[in-house]
Amino acid sequence: MAHRSVIPFGPQHPVLPEPLHLDLVIEDDRVIEAIPQIGFVHRGLEKLTEKRDMHQFGYIAERICGICAVGHSCGYASACERMLGIEVPGRVQYIRTILHELSRIHSHLLWLGLLADAFGFEALFYRSWTLREQILKIFESTCGGRVILSINEIGGLKHDIEDSELAGIVQALDAMRPDYEALVHTFLDDNSCGERLHGVGVISKKDALELSMVGPFGRASGVDYDVRMFGDGAYADLAAFEPIVATDGDCYARCQVRCAEVTQAMDIIKELVGKIPHDGIGGRAKLTPADGARGEVVIEQPRGEAYYYVRGNGTKNLDRFRVRTPTSQNLAGLTHALQGVLIANVPMIILTIDPCISCTER
Repeated sequence: MAHRSVIPFGPQHPVLPEPLHLDLVIEDDRVIEAIPQIGFVHRGLEKLTEKRDMHQFGYIAERICGICAVGHSCGYASACERMLGIEVPGRVQYIRTILHELSRIHSHLLWLGLLADAFGFEALFYRSWTLREQILKIFESTCGGRVILSINEIGGLKHDIEDSELAGIVQALDAMRPDYEALVHTFLDDNSCGERLHGVGVISKKDALELSMVGPFGRASGVDYDVRMFGDGAYADLAAFEPIVATDGDCYARCQVRCAEVTQAMDIIKELVGKIPHDGIGGRAKLTPADGARGEVVIEQPRGEAYYYVRGNGTKNLDRFRVRTPTSQNLAGLTHALQGVLIANVPMIILTIDPCISCTER
């Protein structure tokens, strides 16, 4: 009879930048079951909404996660605007979308560097994070911050991004694109990378749908779902968009989807800059929600669908703020992908899913 044992994976692990803890039930070097343990970086951010007014809480919402800060800022502001019945100018929508797509590029380049480092592919790590640095410089030059931008406010933007600065963003992306395409070619065509990724952590489309997987994790299994296609996060009126989908459902397919989304984001930004309206950037809204008024928004974060909910109580403070992040939605898929795999493949599977624990635990 095979011997079973339980091995703790995390919360401190040299491969993972965040405290993800899994209890792995092992039999003959294969994972039989993965039991996630969360809560190591819980900060009680949602509860703070009772002690800060809506404008003040915008700074806290943006700090749910550094990698996804732009998305959280846009999601929170949009949900509050929905609750207050505010329609922001078109230029605000365009600039928010441009910054959101830049954040997607930044997130995927950061992920690629961490994955390369786990492989021991140090040259790829350096090249990926060198390109990521270009995105951080764009953030700093246009918004003043490299990670926390603090440009959004309920009702619009705190300051405009001039057309000349927007043109500079396109020029910077055009300049880095050949280097990025060469980097992706090196990564996806490398035999050692392919051997570690092909056929590992496979999830079928049927299982992905049953587990409600979102983001690149789900799209790599053939799930044609992206919030940017419809609803609050739709790009239909802003830019041409089709979700990038793969069908193999393994670690390699997840890498393909994320790598392709970077070039797609560059194309979207270029199109948006070319037709951005000049109808103002709105202004700070008066905080006068009706008692019980609600606002809900769904957006596509770099890791997938994120849901934002706010409820007013007739004062300048919110009665409730709730966010459901993509990683919490994908935990069931993560544990499913780990079943039956060799223990040596666990880090690769986790990294290709790209969990964000700071978002999940808040």
